[in-house]
Amino acid sequence: MLSLSRLAALASAHPADLDLPVAPLSVGDRLFDVDSSPVIMGCVNLSPDSTYRESIAVNTSKAIRKARIMSAQGADIIDIGAESSTARAQRVDPAQQSASLVPVIEELAAQDIIVSVESYSPSVVRDCLKAGARVVNLTGVVDQEAIFDLAGTHGATVVICYVAGSDVREIADATSADDPIPELLEHFEQRMALARSHGVANIVIDPGMGFYYGNLTDPSTRVRHQTRVLLNTFRLRRLGLPICQAMPHAFDLFGDQFRTAEGYFATLAFLGGTSVYRTHEVAHVRSVLDAMTLLEG
Repeated sequence: MLSLSRLAALASAHPADLDLPVAPLSVGDRLFDVDSSPVIMGCVNLSPDSTYRESIAVNTSKAIRKARIMSAQGADIIDIGAESSTARAQRVDPAQQSASLVPVIEELAAQDIIVSVESYSPSVVRDCLKAGARVVNLTGVVDQEAIFDLAGTHGATVVICYVAGSDVREIADATSADDPIPELLEHFEQRMALARSHGVANIVIDPGMGFYYGNLTDPSTRVRHQTRVLLNTFRLRRLGLPICQAMPHAFDLFGDQFRTAEGYFATLAFLGGTSVYRTHEVAHVRSVLDAMTLLEG
């Protein structure tokens, strides 16, 4: 059971990591002070296989409309992907992904909306950066050096996601230890150094709680692991970079009230020290974060 005493014990166990500042989030010519105002990344899915049905856009015009609505609701960044990361989803050819993504990105970029592309394919990243995407949400490791080169050339910000396998579609086991933070720190330290060596100046880290893992298929086990990582986010702040967390859905836990789940987990993420909140429920999460920012204990 979550309680003040448990949260106090967590904080007292890692006092040196509490309240550490992180660098502002830099995207193009925009600078976000994430320590004073959390950043929201609204998620639009162009794949019909995506688990979160409410985030799916079935064509270009609907994707643009959904992104514009999210932006009006308070999303600072719109994250767009064309291949679902779910285990049973169909693979989507990179050329087909680009064909779906590019016209959406071009229109949103023309409206000065910051667009992030979620991909692990160099050709998709290349096409989307040319179309105006300013953030790469990197969900793989095999081709990461080529993608870092592209990001460095275009001056793009990169979200480095924790990936246990070669990419998020190759389902592997996540760290399931009682304390996953040491492994996450080691993972990110190595990849941050590699990204910088390829000219990437602006980096965000993401512990990958929105992805599927072979050892976290049981709903209770999965949500407990996600909660543990969310509450321990502050321990990753020693890396000095903004930390992005995907808000869990917890369909089995919340049942027919699942659309309130991301707001609940946003509260835990805020207490844990998250900087960027990736969500399908922008309006709800924005209101929760506004309240958390305003209220004092």
